[in-house]
Amino acid sequence: MKLAASLLLAGLCFSQTGRPTLPGSPMAGLSPSEQERFRIGLQDFTDVETAEDGLGPAFNGHSCAVCHSIPAIGGVSTMTEVRAGYRDADGKFTAMNGGTLYHLFSTPPHRCQAQIPNEANVIARRAPIPLFGAGLIEAIDDSTLLALEDPDDRDNDGVRGRAARIIDIATRRERIGRFGWKAQHATLLSFSGDAYRNEMGITNDLFPNEDVLGFTPEQLKLCGAKGNIEDVRDRRTGLRGIDNFEAFMKFLAPIARGPVDDSVRAGETLFTSVGCATCHTPVLMTGQNANPSFNRKPVPLFSDLLLHDVGTGDGIEQSAAAANEIRTPALWGLRFRRPLLHDGTAATPEDAIRRHGQEAAGSVERFQELPRPIQEQLLAFLNSL
Repeated sequence: MKLAASLLLAGLCFSQTGRPTLPGSPMAGLSPSEQERFRIGLQDFTDVETAEDGLGPAFNGHSCAVCHSIPAIGGVSTMTEVRAGYRDADGKFTAMNGGTLYHLFSTPPHRCQAQIPNEANVIARRAPIPLFGAGLIEAIDDSTLLALEDPDDRDNDGVRGRAARIIDIATRRERIGRFGWKAQHATLLSFSGDAYRNEMGITNDLFPNEDVLGFTPEQLKLCGAKGNIEDVRDRRTGLRGIDNFEAFMKFLAPIARGPVDDSVRAGETLFTSVGCATCHTPVLMTGQNANPSFNRKPVPLFSDLLLHDVGTGDGIEQSAAAANEIRTPALWGLRFRRPLLHDGTAATPEDAIRRHGQEAAGSVERFQELPRPIQEQLLAFLNSL
């Protein structure tokens, strides 16, 4: 991508004053009502939930911001969730007790917190994914992602991206997933409902049942589970918590590019030439949208949002994703993210590159063959994102 195009796309993240928006800011050009929805959403996103609000009986955090706060609200954190399962000698995966998520915490009297079974032989951690620019990602047409997939490797480059075909729980329609490490959600509303129930134990209209593996509804009631929908509509606004989370993420601005110099420009060219851009597609476009903020806008996210096996999978089957498939993570805002990879085991972008294999093996080999000063240019580019 040429410098002029890079600067044009970075301008998407600038305010109307011409100054770069700070991480955690709302998108430029929002209407007053959208700005208010963003404000209410931010407040709800940072609220600390209690058992009286429905927190628990098992949970991973008492606020959305616990997992999404670096470098600003909506970002990442060093926390990871834990998933586990069993894989037999034939490679068949089983989600024991009907699921894979094992919570870190529980509310008093601490009787309802599932323990990972002794027979589990697949245990994985997953780091939070940053939410900056999520509304633009949601506005990308399914057809755009379908056009990118190549599950049969028709061009013989070794890369077999696959779109995640799912039933979106919010719309009850087949959609192409794009949110989550396994591309298990297509809309921000379903993503919100899933996180509210799974990460905080707060049931809602989309996910009405408590989910603590191995415990019956009767046992959960003894632990304080209310047995009804806990995310109720606010009498003043008519909005649920999941509606507010959706609005905050939808109107949250992407992070602007950092400084671009000759080394960064050279590294951007290398990024494409070694093959990284095959999966980390520099720019996608949103589709036709009634909202001008999302209508046919360039999205410089550096991801195809497809499922790939690049040798870093977590061994967990989920939704449409196979055990070793991971949705290509977007790289915009990368300079603010550490650690890296789905489980947080890579300390730097270079560590993450060297961990790649399978479909990405050719790109890694080409990177490793570069003289060290040339490698530094590619890394400079990544650190400008």
